[in-house]
Amino acid sequence: MGGSDPQLKFETVTDNNVSKSGAVSGAAASAPQVLYSERQWVPWYWWAAGLGLTLLLSAQFALNRNVWWFVVPLIVVGALIGWFLTWLSSTVVRVEADPDGTRWLTVDGANLPDSVVTRSMVVPLSARQNALGRQLDPAAFLVSHAWVPEHVLLVLDDPNDPTPYWMVSARNPEAVLAAFVPEQQTTNG
Repeated sequence: MGGSDPQLKFETVTDNNVSKSGAVSGAAASAPQVLYSERQWVPWYWWAAGLGLTLLLSAQFALNRNVWWFVVPLIVVGALIGWFLTWLSSTVVRVEADPDGTRWLTVDGANLPDSVVTRSMVVPLSARQNALGRQLDPAAFLVSHAWVPEHVLLVLDDPNDPTPYWMVSARNPEAVLAAFVPEQQTTNG
């Protein structure tokens, strides 16, 4: 009798897995639609500078020594600089639409629904210094990179969140706003 119980439990678990996999395939059919996605890679000249620094440091280690003093630092320093530049480039700005019509802006693990955005605008390069300087609210959600010159500013009206606005760097801020809050595009014009 003890030998049949594990088989019954196994069959029950298998039946639950089948029903769960059916639910997963149904959830996959109603997955959010990606309207806009952008990964903010560092510029190519940062990679060139990283390569130059790697070669310089490797050559310094190898000065008056055998070739291994060049090869090992080349691999180690190159891997560290490559990892660092890839880590700097890890920011992804994504706009998704749920099947119910709600649009979500996702940046660095934070999600923002379009229903709490009251106003939106593009912060051009000419206004960047003021927006990131003396006009910046310390409670704002900010994602900014030196190599991305423009930002999207989203003013919030959410009684459950003390964040007054989001300011996110974007390579194509007009496309982000068109995907995230298309109804506000006519007022931003």
